[in-house]
Amino acid sequence: MKTIGLLGGMSWESTVPYYRVINETVGERLGGLHSARVVLYSVEFQEIERLQHADRWDDTAEILTAAARSIEAAGADFLVICTNTMHKVAAQIEEGIGIPLLHIADATAEEIKAAGVRTVGLLGTKFTMEHDFYRGRLEQNHGLEVVVPDEVGRDTVHRVIYEELCLGTVRDDSRAAFRKIIEDLVARGAEAVILGCTEISMLVKPEDSTVPVFDTTAIHARKAVDWALEE
Repeated sequence: MKTIGLLGGMSWESTVPYYRVINETVGERLGGLHSARVVLYSVEFQEIERLQHADRWDDTAEILTAAARSIEAAGADFLVICTNTMHKVAAQIEEGIGIPLLHIADATAEEIKAAGVRTVGLLGTKFTMEHDFYRGRLEQNHGLEVVVPDEVGRDTVHRVIYEELCLGTVRDDSRAAFRKIIEDLVARGAEAVILGCTEISMLVKPEDSTVPVFDTTAIHARKAVDWALEE
């Protein structure tokens, strides 16, 4: 079994399910008392969040690359960045380490295509919904058509992520707002919805959508197990 390197803490609320799903999946696959070999580095998210909103992405890349090098030095065989948004600097991190990186958008796209879906709605931070690093990868590398909420919807999703979910707060009125946003995406042709922020699965469940939802946290974690158990 390979050792999984987890770069987490963005936020820690979503890093917890990564650790849980990875170990549950290893247990399901191997049985008995088997669990995953994991190296976890958890960053201080307040610092990362401040740099995100100041548009200082190169500074975030430096911090995360240093953390990734520590993960590699501790014996990890590959790297999993436990957040969608910070894949904006995945290329810089990849250049600074000598182990492979399991990209969350690639893992998600594989499951979407296997389900026969071609047009997907994308929910996430404004960075994920508006910048090209994520949407562009889904469209250009995987041939998917991606629709995102309107400006008001994007503002709502972003606010709920940072002001509620990253703090562990789950509100019924926010769930209702997300349901309406998902309905709008479906009306615009979305055949499924990507929960493209690792905290959103705290709020949105399959029953909150009339179309399938793809939980990037669970997908990424399960794919990490695939890599770990490959011969």
